[in-house]
Amino acid sequence: MRLVLFDCDGTLVDSAGLIHEVMARTFADHGHRRPALAETKAIIGLTLDIAIARLLGRPHVDDEALAMTAHYKAIYLGVRAEPGFQEPLFPGIAGMMARLEREEAMLLGAVTGKSRRGLDLIRATHGFERTFFVSRTADDCPSKPHPAMVTECCGEAGIDTARTVVVGDAVYDMQMAKAAGAAAIGVAWGYASVPELVEAGADHILRTPADLLEWLEISDA
Repeated sequence: MRLVLFDCDGTLVDSAGLIHEVMARTFADHGHRRPALAETKAIIGLTLDIAIARLLGRPHVDDEALAMTAHYKAIYLGVRAEPGFQEPLFPGIAGMMARLEREEAMLLGAVTGKSRRGLDLIRATHGFERTFFVSRTADDCPSKPHPAMVTECCGEAGIDTARTVVVGDAVYDMQMAKAAGAAAIGVAWGYASVPELVEAGADHILRTPADLLEWLEISDA
C-alpha cells in the first residue's frame, strides 16, 4: 500500500487568481500597497497568517497580520463567487485522480495550506468528497515546510513515510516531504519554477498529470 498526498493550490487547482485578488483587496483595505501577482504566488502554500506577514516584510506574525488574516477570510467567499475567480482543475487532473482512485493499492490524501473550509469547497466543487482518505490543512498543523501534515496523515493511514509520496508545486512542499522522509514530487505546471523545486529537493518533476501514473507504474488504461 502506498499513500499519495497532494498539495491543492497550484497542484490540483489553479487558484492563483483568486488568492491574489483576495490578498490584494486585503492589503488595500488596510492601507498597504497591493502585492504583485508574482509576490502572491511566492507565498502560496504557507498558512495564511505567515504568508501575510511575509508579504508585509515582517519576521513574525503580529497583530496587524492577524487582523489582515481575519479580513482575508471574511471576504474570501464573496470574491470567490464573483465571475472569473473560481478555482478550476488544471488540465489532466480530473482523469489522473479518477485513475488513482481505482487503484486498490493506493490511498490518496491532501496536505494543503488552505483552511479546512477552503479544502471542503474544492472537494465539493470538483467531486472529491470521497477522494481523500486523509487530509491535513492549515487549521490542523503548523505551516509547511514543517513535516506534521505528512507525518500525521501517515499515522492516520497506517503507512510509513517511506511508502508515501508528496506531490506539490511549491518549494515548501518539497521541503516538507524531505523533512518527513517521503518522496518529493514537483509539478511543472504550478507556481514555482522547476529549478526552484529541484533545489528544494524534488526527487522527480512531473511535466503533465499523466506522468504521475507512469512514475507510480500505474497503467492509464
